[in-house]
Amino acid sequence: MQYLEKKPLIINKIPFSSRLMLGTGKYKNLREAQNSINISKASIVTVAIRRAQNAKVLGKSNLIDGLNWKKLWLLPNTAGCETAEEAIRIASLGREMAKRIGQNDNNFVKLEVIPDPQYLLPDPIGTLKAAEYLIKKNFTVLPYISPDPILAKQLEEIGCATVMPLGSPIGSGQGIQNITNLEIIINNAKIPVIIDAGIGTASEASQAMELGASAVLLNTAIAKSDKPADMAQAMKLSVISGRISYLAGRMEKRSKAQPSSPKEGILRKS
Repeated sequence: MQYLEKKPLIINKIPFSSRLMLGTGKYKNLREAQNSINISKASIVTVAIRRAQNAKVLGKSNLIDGLNWKKLWLLPNTAGCETAEEAIRIASLGREMAKRIGQNDNNFVKLEVIPDPQYLLPDPIGTLKAAEYLIKKNFTVLPYISPDPILAKQLEEIGCATVMPLGSPIGSGQGIQNITNLEIIINNAKIPVIIDAGIGTASEASQAMELGASAVLLNTAIAKSDKPADMAQAMKLSVISGRISYLAGRMEKRSKAQPSSPKEGILRKS
Protein backbone atom coordinates (compact mmCIF):
# COMPACT_ATOMS: atom_id res chain seq x y z
CA MET A 1 0.00 0.00 0.00
CA GLN A 2 1.37 3.41 -0.97
CA TYR A 3 1.80 5.91 1.86
CA LEU A 4 -0.09 9.13 1.22
CA GLU A 5 0.62 11.93 3.67
CA LYS A 6 -2.34 14.08 4.62
CA LYS A 7 -0.21 17.24 4.69
CA PRO A 8 1.90 17.72 1.55
CA LEU A 9 5.04 19.78 1.38
CA ILE A 10 3.96 23.37 0.73
CA ILE A 11 6.36 25.98 -0.62
CA ASN A 12 4.93 29.46 -1.18
CA LYS A 13 1.36 28.05 -1.15
CA ILE A 14 2.16 25.39 -3.78
CA PRO A 15 1.67 21.77 -2.62
CA PHE A 16 4.08 19.00 -3.61
CA SER A 17 3.38 15.32 -3.10
CA SER A 18 6.99 14.21 -2.57
CA ARG A 19 9.42 15.39 0.08
CA LEU A 20 12.38 14.14 -1.94
CA MET A 21 13.95 16.71 -4.25
CA LEU A 22 16.62 15.73 -6.77
CA GLY A 23 19.51 17.36 -8.56
CA THR A 24 20.34 16.49 -12.15
CA GLY A 25 24.14 16.53 -12.40
CA LYS A 26 26.84 13.83 -12.38
CA TYR A 27 24.84 11.07 -14.06
CA LYS A 28 26.62 8.90 -16.63
CA ASN A 29 24.07 9.74 -19.29
CA LEU A 30 20.70 11.34 -19.89
CA ARG A 31 18.75 8.07 -19.82
CA GLU A 32 20.15 7.11 -16.42
CA ALA A 33 19.15 10.49 -15.03
CA GLN A 34 15.64 10.26 -16.47
CA ASN A 35 15.14 6.75 -15.11
CA SER A 36 16.36 7.63 -11.62
CA ILE A 37 14.17 10.72 -11.40
CA ASN A 38 11.11 8.79 -12.56
CA ILE A 39 11.69 6.00 -10.03
CA SER A 40 12.25 8.45 -7.18
CA LYS A 41 8.78 10.00 -7.67
CA ALA A 42 10.33 13.38 -6.84
CA SER A 43 8.08 16.38 -7.41
CA ILE A 44 10.80 19.01 -7.63
CA VAL A 45 13.93 18.74 -9.78
CA THR A 46 16.71 21.29 -9.66
CA VAL A 47 18.75 22.18 -12.74
CA ALA A 48 21.86 24.34 -12.88
CA ILE A 49 20.93 27.30 -15.07
CA ARG A 50 24.47 27.69 -16.37
CA ARG A 51 24.75 24.02 -17.30
CA ALA A 52 21.48 24.13 -19.21
CA GLN A 53 22.45 27.34 -21.00
CA ASN A 54 25.86 25.94 -21.97
CA ALA A 55 24.26 22.74 -23.27
CA LYS A 56 22.09 24.82 -25.56
CA VAL A 57 25.03 26.85 -26.80
CA LEU A 58 27.10 23.73 -27.48
CA GLY A 59 24.20 21.87 -29.07
CA LYS A 60 24.14 19.15 -26.40
CA SER A 61 21.02 17.46 -25.06
CA ASN A 62 20.05 18.16 -21.46
CA LEU A 63 17.38 17.30 -18.94
CA ILE A 64 15.41 20.43 -19.68
CA ASP A 65 14.39 18.79 -22.94
CA GLY A 66 14.27 15.25 -21.58
CA LEU A 67 11.86 15.41 -18.62
CA ASN A 68 8.08 15.62 -18.36
CA TRP A 69 7.53 19.09 -16.94
CA LYS A 70 3.80 18.52 -16.69
CA LYS A 71 4.57 16.20 -13.77
CA LEU A 72 7.70 17.85 -12.40
CA TRP A 73 8.35 21.31 -10.99
CA LEU A 74 11.55 23.00 -12.14
CA LEU A 75 13.80 24.51 -9.49
CA PRO A 76 16.47 26.49 -11.35
CA ASN A 77 19.65 26.96 -9.34
CA THR A 78 22.48 29.46 -9.46
CA ALA A 79 25.28 26.89 -9.08
CA GLY A 80 28.66 28.29 -10.10
CA CYS A 81 27.92 31.84 -9.00
CA GLU A 82 30.58 33.36 -6.75
CA THR A 83 28.95 36.72 -6.01
CA ALA A 84 25.50 38.06 -5.22
CA GLU A 85 25.46 40.07 -8.43
CA GLU A 86 26.27 37.04 -10.52
CA ALA A 87 23.56 34.97 -8.79
CA ILE A 88 20.96 37.67 -9.40
CA ARG A 89 21.75 37.75 -13.10
CA ILE A 90 21.63 33.96 -13.46
CA ALA A 91 18.37 33.75 -11.47
CA SER A 92 16.67 35.89 -14.10
CA LEU A 93 17.73 33.40 -16.77
CA GLY A 94 16.24 30.65 -14.63
CA ARG A 95 12.85 32.34 -14.59
CA GLU A 96 12.93 32.53 -18.37
CA MET A 97 13.89 28.85 -18.50
CA ALA A 98 10.79 27.97 -16.46
CA LYS A 99 8.57 29.94 -18.83
CA ARG A 100 10.06 28.16 -21.82
CA ILE A 101 8.91 24.78 -20.51
CA GLY A 102 5.40 26.11 -19.85
CA GLN A 103 5.67 26.92 -16.13
CA ASN A 104 4.72 30.56 -16.49
CA ASP A 105 3.97 31.02 -12.80
CA ASN A 106 7.21 29.41 -11.65
CA ASN A 107 9.35 32.04 -9.93
CA PHE A 108 11.37 29.54 -7.89
CA VAL A 109 15.13 29.80 -7.61
CA LYS A 110 17.58 27.80 -5.54
CA LEU A 111 19.99 30.52 -4.52
CA GLU A 112 23.64 29.46 -4.34
CA VAL A 113 26.47 31.96 -3.80
CA ILE A 114 29.68 29.96 -3.44
CA PRO A 115 33.06 31.72 -3.72
CA ASP A 116 34.98 28.88 -2.04
CA PRO A 117 36.29 26.47 -4.74
CA GLN A 118 37.72 23.86 -2.36
CA TYR A 119 35.00 23.20 0.21
CA LEU A 120 32.10 24.80 -1.73
CA LEU A 121 30.74 26.52 1.36
CA PRO A 122 28.09 29.19 0.70
CA ASP A 123 28.77 32.88 1.33
CA PRO A 124 26.32 34.03 4.04
CA ILE A 125 26.60 37.75 3.30
CA GLY A 126 26.33 37.32 -0.45
CA THR A 127 23.38 34.95 -0.04
CA LEU A 128 21.50 37.38 2.19
CA LYS A 129 22.20 40.27 -0.18
CA ALA A 130 21.03 38.37 -3.26
CA ALA A 131 17.97 36.99 -1.46
CA GLU A 132 16.81 40.48 -0.45
CA TYR A 133 17.02 41.69 -4.05
CA LEU A 134 15.37 38.64 -5.61
CA ILE A 135 12.47 38.68 -3.13
CA LYS A 136 11.75 42.29 -4.12
CA LYS A 137 11.62 41.05 -7.73
CA ASN A 138 8.96 38.48 -6.79
CA PHE A 139 11.20 35.42 -6.85
CA THR A 140 10.41 32.48 -4.60
CA VAL A 141 13.83 32.12 -3.02
CA LEU A 142 15.17 28.84 -1.62
CA PRO A 143 18.63 29.75 -0.25
CA TYR A 144 21.42 27.21 0.23
CA ILE A 145 23.27 27.94 3.47
CA SER A 146 25.62 26.52 6.07
CA PRO A 147 23.76 25.29 9.19
CA ASP A 148 23.72 28.74 10.80
CA PRO A 149 20.55 29.29 12.90
CA ILE A 150 20.93 33.08 12.95
CA LEU A 151 21.31 33.37 9.19
CA ALA A 152 18.43 30.93 8.66
CA LYS A 153 16.13 33.12 10.75
CA GLN A 154 17.27 36.30 8.99
CA LEU A 155 16.49 34.75 5.60
CA GLU A 156 13.07 33.68 6.82
CA GLU A 157 12.34 37.17 8.13
CA ILE A 158 13.15 38.87 4.82
CA GLY A 159 10.73 36.57 3.00
CA CYS A 160 12.55 33.44 1.79
CA ALA A 161 10.18 30.57 1.04
CA THR A 162 12.47 27.96 2.63
CA VAL A 163 15.95 27.62 4.02
CA MET A 164 18.25 24.87 2.77
CA PRO A 165 21.05 24.16 5.25
CA LEU A 166 23.72 21.71 4.18
CA GLY A 167 24.02 18.35 5.91
CA SER A 168 27.73 18.31 5.03
CA PRO A 169 29.76 19.71 2.11
CA ILE A 170 28.38 19.22 -1.41
CA GLY A 171 29.14 15.83 -2.89
CA SER A 172 31.10 14.69 0.17
CA GLY A 173 28.75 11.90 1.24
CA GLN A 174 29.66 12.64 4.87
CA GLY A 175 26.03 12.48 5.94
CA ILE A 176 24.31 14.68 8.51
CA GLN A 177 26.85 16.72 10.46
CA ASN A 178 26.27 19.43 13.09
CA ILE A 179 22.93 17.95 14.15
CA THR A 180 22.52 20.43 17.01
CA ASN A 181 22.48 23.45 14.67
CA LEU A 182 20.15 21.71 12.24
CA GLU A 183 17.72 20.95 15.06
CA ILE A 184 17.81 24.59 16.17
CA ILE A 185 17.06 25.76 12.61
CA ILE A 186 14.16 23.31 12.30
CA ASN A 187 12.71 24.18 15.72
CA ASN A 188 12.92 27.93 15.08
CA ALA A 189 11.59 27.92 11.52
CA LYS A 190 8.06 28.74 10.40
CA ILE A 191 8.95 27.92 6.80
CA PRO A 192 10.07 24.56 5.35
CA VAL A 193 13.61 23.48 6.18
CA ILE A 194 15.17 21.35 3.43
CA ILE A 195 18.39 19.49 4.22
CA ASP A 196 20.58 19.91 1.16
CA ALA A 197 23.97 18.36 0.34
CA GLY A 198 26.14 15.69 1.91
CA ILE A 199 23.65 12.83 2.13
CA GLY A 200 25.33 9.64 0.93
CA THR A 201 22.89 6.85 1.62
CA ALA A 202 19.26 6.08 2.44
CA SER A 203 19.71 5.92 6.22
CA GLU A 204 21.06 9.48 6.19
CA ALA A 205 18.07 10.75 4.23
CA SER A 206 15.82 9.07 6.78
CA GLN A 207 17.82 10.64 9.61
CA ALA A 208 17.31 14.10 8.12
CA MET A 209 13.57 13.56 7.99
CA GLU A 210 13.50 12.15 11.53
CA LEU A 211 15.08 15.40 12.74
CA GLY A 212 11.94 17.14 11.47
CA ALA A 213 13.19 18.46 8.14
CA SER A 214 10.42 19.23 5.67
CA ALA A 215 12.31 17.62 2.78
CA VAL A 216 15.74 16.62 1.54
CA LEU A 217 17.53 17.50 -1.69
CA LEU A 218 20.23 15.19 -2.98
CA ASN A 219 22.04 14.32 -6.19
CA THR A 220 25.44 12.65 -5.90
CA ALA A 221 24.18 9.86 -3.64
CA ILE A 222 22.05 8.57 -6.50
CA ALA A 223 24.08 9.63 -9.53
CA LYS A 224 27.35 8.14 -8.26
CA SER A 225 25.97 4.95 -6.72
CA ASP A 226 26.68 1.64 -8.43
CA LYS A 227 22.99 1.27 -9.30
CA PRO A 228 21.36 4.71 -9.48
CA ALA A 229 17.85 3.38 -10.14
CA ASP A 230 17.99 1.18 -7.05
CA MET A 231 19.37 4.02 -4.94
CA ALA A 232 16.60 6.31 -6.20
CA GLN A 233 14.07 3.76 -4.98
CA ALA A 234 15.85 3.49 -1.63
CA MET A 235 15.89 7.28 -1.21
CA LYS A 236 12.19 7.53 -2.01
CA LEU A 237 11.32 4.96 0.65
CA SER A 238 13.75 6.35 3.24
CA VAL A 239 12.29 9.86 3.01
CA ILE A 240 8.80 8.45 3.48
CA SER A 241 9.97 6.25 6.36
CA GLY A 242 11.77 9.11 8.10
CA ARG A 243 8.76 11.37 7.77
CA ILE A 244 6.38 8.76 9.22
CA SER A 245 8.82 8.11 12.06
CA TYR A 246 9.03 11.84 12.86
CA LEU A 247 5.25 12.23 12.86
CA ALA A 248 4.82 9.11 15.00
CA GLY A 249 7.20 10.41 17.66
CA ARG A 250 10.10 8.37 18.97
CA MET A 251 10.10 6.68 22.36
CA GLU A 252 11.76 8.40 25.32
CA LYS A 253 15.40 7.52 25.84
CA ARG A 254 16.20 5.99 29.23
CA SER A 255 19.45 5.43 31.07
CA LYS A 256 18.46 1.92 32.19
CA ALA A 257 16.88 -1.08 30.55
CA GLN A 258 13.19 -1.80 30.96
CA PRO A 259 11.64 -5.26 30.56
CA SER A 260 9.27 -5.62 27.64
CA SER A 261 7.09 -8.07 29.56
CA PRO A 262 5.17 -7.24 32.77
CA LYS A 263 6.56 -8.49 36.08
CA GLU A 264 3.10 -9.44 37.34
CA GLY A 265 2.10 -13.06 36.94
CA ILE A 266 5.62 -14.44 36.57
CA LEU A 267 5.89 -18.02 37.83
CA ARG A 268 8.58 -18.32 40.46
CA LYS A 269 10.19 -21.32 42.09
CA SER A 270 8.72 -22.04 45.52
